[in-house]
Amino acid sequence: MAIYYKGIIFLAATAFLGEGIEILVNMILARELGSHGLGLYMTILPTIFLIALLASFELPVSISKFIAEREDRYHRNILHHAITVTITFTIILLLVGAALLPFISVFNGYHPYIRWLVLLLIPVISFTSVARGYFMGRQQMGKIAVSNFLRKMVQLAGLFVLFRFFEFNSESSLLVSISVLIASEIVVFLYLILMFIVQFQTIRRQPFSNLNRKIVRKNLMAVSIPTTGMRLFSALTGAIQPFIIKAALVHAGLTGTIATEQFGMLMGVAMSIGFFPAFIAHSLLIVLIPAVSKTYSERDYVSLQKMLQQSMLLTVGYGVAAVTIFYIFAPQLTSLFFKSTTSAVYLQLLWPFFLFHYFVMPLQGFMIGLDMIKEAFFHIIWSTVISFGIILWLGSMPEWRMNGVIIGMNTGAVLMTLMHYVTVCKKIGVTVLLKGLYPKTMER
Repeated sequence: MAIYYKGIIFLAATAFLGEGIEILVNMILARELGSHGLGLYMTILPTIFLIALLASFELPVSISKFIAEREDRYHRNILHHAITVTITFTIILLLVGAALLPFISVFNGYHPYIRWLVLLLIPVISFTSVARGYFMGRQQMGKIAVSNFLRKMVQLAGLFVLFRFFEFNSESSLLVSISVLIASEIVVFLYLILMFIVQFQTIRRQPFSNLNRKIVRKNLMAVSIPTTGMRLFSALTGAIQPFIIKAALVHAGLTGTIATEQFGMLMGVAMSIGFFPAFIAHSLLIVLIPAVSKTYSERDYVSLQKMLQQSMLLTVGYGVAAVTIFYIFAPQLTSLFFKSTTSAVYLQLLWPFFLFHYFVMPLQGFMIGLDMIKEAFFHIIWSTVISFGIILWLGSMPEWRMNGVIIGMNTGAVLMTLMHYVTVCKKIGVTVLLKGLYPKTMER
């Protein structure tokens, strides 16, 4: 438990600095790209994240879970098979990506080099995922924290230098912004791979035992495939969401340009500010997956209940304080990006979305650790379908427009949080008020 708490504190501290840098990054993007350019950037970003997700194959989750549950003597063998799987998967994905990228219409209207820069992400993300998963499983959160901070720092420095000393047109500015994003991932790759090689030399000198190759691959796939499916659905819906929102706004009477600008203010300004405190939730997610997996494999339900109670209390504490500040100081915060009252209103209306999102992330960490990935997947499907339905219904009405879109987003976040929470409470034997029901032997 001491390692668990230290991991959260260290990750949260460095993530706080990283999120501060992220705010500065988005401020630079907003000022250099303008409202329309920022809208285009935020439109293509979910697609880039989708490709990165496919490349990772959720190996950080599956490897960290398997490493946490197994003794040290098996780690060398697990990593050997994980690397073999990664090499095979990367080659296949590179070939498929090279064949399909020219025909993906979402890249139309952007600089042609962007397609091939995104393809470069595949091997970078794939091999970074192996190192990330190992360090997560060993609870070496310092390396994960440094890599996350390094990514943001490189992106900020790159954008500042390039936009400070060079002039670009609108199309080239978008290309530069995305190129710097991908360059930051390459720097993280180099750092984590170097740390992994150093660590692997130590592992090689220790006694080890082999696991059957089929057992290792089965355990990795048992987590990677459903988790990738869950994340893939979220990423696909995230990539579709910009077009659904803009289509609803256009149907409500706005022009395509105005709809893109409003979407840019929603995602590039309101979301950037509202997700700032999510660094704590993300830190909890990273630490909880291996911690819950190990505790659940030992059937230590008392510790599981304690972890849930503390995670929820921590989230209530910082979450309520954060959304209160956002609501009161929305005009001052959004003016750092644009001199517009519209984005301030968006930030105020989205407080339920942000607050419940802070709860979703640690709850998903619990569900993955408790082998409840299928249940989490169904929750995401239901909440997304209902959210998109409300967005299209209310957002298309001239009297609602973006207010209707925000109502749909809020509804989806609340629904998913409640489903996750009730399911986890039932699994580990606590009431919704976080009181232990009975000491039972949990069954898989």
